[in-house]
Amino acid sequence: MSTEQTPAASTSELALGFSDPVREAQATFKAVMWAVSRPGHRMPLATNLKPPAPLTPEMAALALALADYETPLWLDPMLAKHKGVADFLRFHTGAPITDDPAAARFALVREPGNLPPFTDFAQGIPEYPDRSTTLILAVTMLSDAPFTLEGPGIKSTRSFGATPLPADFATRWADNRLLFPLGVDLLFTTSGLVSALPRSTRITAEA
Repeated sequence: MSTEQTPAASTSELALGFSDPVREAQATFKAVMWAVSRPGHRMPLATNLKPPAPLTPEMAALALALADYETPLWLDPMLAKHKGVADFLRFHTGAPITDDPAAARFALVREPGNLPPFTDFAQGIPEYPDRSTTLILAVTMLSDAPFTLEGPGIKSTRSFGATPLPADFATRWADNRLLFPLGVDLLFTTSGLVSALPRSTRITAEA
């Protein structure tokens, strides 16, 4: 993969943030909180953002609503090679961009099929388990297979799927859950939707 970066975004491109920052950030935050409280449930996420490619509008909305100058962001290789993406995120959130996934509070993953090991990211510490990384993934589809979810926020079970994901995703997640209350949390975004897997959620692969 080439590491050559594209030119920085223009001032006009950087200006294309939330048109109503307070209202839109609150609506995005509310959608995320509902998704976290109901793991695997697909919540509507409406946004008119037009961030620089390959950052998706939904990923951008979550970043603008959740990140600030105290929450370093890590970008996966696809996003990191486009300088305009980092410029856009810095301009609208004030968040520093870090090359160290273990230093990130949020990680933006445009190619979830190439998801790095969860252990590369901050896991939190016993005194402050919230000092972990939340991964924001851009998937092409959310579905009802091939996983079954159990845990807090789920009545009995819930079916869940996202495409693409690594082939060993269920094993990775089982290892992550063994660290509870430490470990990472995941937010999945696709066109008009957000879904979540908090670290407390159990996953089994459907037969």
